[in-house]
Amino acid sequence: MKRVYYYLFLLFFCACDSYLDIVPDNIATIDYAFRDRAGAESFLATCYYYMPNIGTPAGDPGIMGGDDSWSLVDAWANSKTGNYNCYNIKLNQNSNSPYANFWEGANQGRDLYQAIRDCNIFLENIDKVGPDLGVDEKARWISEVKFLKAYYHYYLWRAYGPIPLVKENMPVDAGIEEVKVYRDRFDDCVDYCVQLINEAVPDLPLVIFDINSELRRITQPIALAIKAEMLVTAASPLFNQNQRLSGMVDNRNVNLFETNMTKKEKWERARDACKNAIDTIELARQSGQIYELYDFSKSAFYPGYSGVSDTSKLVMTLRSVVTDKWNSEIIWGTTNTGYTSCSLPHFEGSHANLAATEPLIAPTMRMVELFYSNHGVPIGEDKFYDYENRFKTEAAPEDHRYYIKTDYTTAKINMYREPRFYANLGFDGGYWLGNGRKLDFDQTPADQTAWCTQMLKGKPSGNFMGLRYSVTGYAVKKGSHIETSVNSSGTSLTTTQSSFPIIRLADLYLLYAEALNECLDEPNEEVYEYVNKIRTRAGLEGVVESWRAYTDPTYSEKPSSQSGMRDIIRQERMIELAFEGKRFWDVRRWLLAETELNKPIRAWNIMGEVPEDYYNVITLHQLSFSEKEYLWPIRQGEMLKSTNLIQNPGWN
Repeated sequence: MKRVYYYLFLLFFCACDSYLDIVPDNIATIDYAFRDRAGAESFLATCYYYMPNIGTPAGDPGIMGGDDSWSLVDAWANSKTGNYNCYNIKLNQNSNSPYANFWEGANQGRDLYQAIRDCNIFLENIDKVGPDLGVDEKARWISEVKFLKAYYHYYLWRAYGPIPLVKENMPVDAGIEEVKVYRDRFDDCVDYCVQLINEAVPDLPLVIFDINSELRRITQPIALAIKAEMLVTAASPLFNQNQRLSGMVDNRNVNLFETNMTKKEKWERARDACKNAIDTIELARQSGQIYELYDFSKSAFYPGYSGVSDTSKLVMTLRSVVTDKWNSEIIWGTTNTGYTSCSLPHFEGSHANLAATEPLIAPTMRMVELFYSNHGVPIGEDKFYDYENRFKTEAAPEDHRYYIKTDYTTAKINMYREPRFYANLGFDGGYWLGNGRKLDFDQTPADQTAWCTQMLKGKPSGNFMGLRYSVTGYAVKKGSHIETSVNSSGTSLTTTQSSFPIIRLADLYLLYAEALNECLDEPNEEVYEYVNKIRTRAGLEGVVESWRAYTDPTYSEKPSSQSGMRDIIRQERMIELAFEGKRFWDVRRWLLAETELNKPIRAWNIMGEVPEDYYNVITLHQLSFSEKEYLWPIRQGEMLKSTNLIQNPGWN
């Protein structure tokens, strides 16, 4: 085993980087790594090190790999976007050199099988550590690594379907036939991950109080929330008795998707896991860990913005829930790396001259249309919304004064929308608090009031000098911390440390509502309750009340049926979790990708210098998603080496 392992000492979640390089040429080297507590802690850090780069444009397929954003493919941005490997998943994924290859660790994918093997090395050797590692601490470390091992397996099977489980590492002297592994049955993959998490939970802490040294380390709420997400994924249409995959049979005549569980039993298992996670979070809350839906008024940054209107405060709540570092809603998160500089628009012409920010992540028109009206229902179902004329322009009314500059000519689709629309999207004529400005438009001094983003060609936030601009005419507000700012010359970016949620409380609530709804013949009050928790925070009325008051009879009873409520929950997820990397996976597990990812990518005509030219919807690209893309390809070179593997359907 001639391999170099790089060990990050301070558990990758600490502020500093230091390295301990070990070359495990033989068993003696492994013994050296586990001779004392310090060495074992370094190996624990290695197990964390392989975490996928969630929230990073370069390494997270969910950020740029879906239909929610488009980009100016610019050579200047290669380092920030990882040479567009994740972005290219939606354009031309292939089996010769797959983009975001997490099976082997290539093209911006982490080597998750090496991660699993390192987890096994840790578990096989941790008992060698001497008395300086206490019994309780050792038990905790073992549990953390078991969870990570489960998570890495989960990340793989979510993308590839059935995978080879690596419960133990192969011996060094394994024969040729022994290393030709098979893919395990899908249900066995799920069950093994659940088993690992169940084994881990008792020795994980319920809460963490030493946030300076232990943030991002695994706790019971984290483990159970991910278990809930895992089981909801396994119960979803892609994996729950999907007849399209029933023919995956290997050379042992093993059907990889054969199951002994009914569709409903899988949903019941997911429902119970979600409720268990929610109940455990409540226990953690009672023990002193603050878990609650985020409220900007409780943020450390709130005093600087306390003078703004209630409208702006709500927008700040809905926007900052992602970036306000380690806020009360984040169950498990990571640091926000790269998203800010790829989403923050230019507010002055000088900003476009240099590369402090490059607003490459540009929301598509389908995301603009996705958000509800101000009545909390889809704009195509709201009987009071002028849906047919949504792309026409008019002067922004005075009652939008905290969202849009009054009398500014903008599209009607930017008006009379729910608060999350204004929290997530920057657009022509819209106000943008932050980037050094903390006052509403009607406060003084004027040079400290909210920016008005001007997106027409030649304007600061638009195609200014042909460099680094949004290709759709929209920007992602949620991607950058409100305190992050670019100086007036555009030469430097002052970045406020921010987080990015792997899973947050609103996500878990919506997973529970989804699973519970699937277990019932028709939704009950508890389904409404958990959806309404999210809607209430967003300033909206309840589901039943909104549909009955603001839609015609065609839609008014939609919340009363399982199928209608299913659609509502799905749209609620896509709105609440927009631009957080969730839509990429959700449309796949719901078997909606072949619908959503075969629609044209639309945008404003950003080459327009006046509203009459700019406000025309154009097509940037026609996406083409085929059925085979639901499961990712295994690289053909790997298939030639491991001849017992079978390729995912359609990739041969």
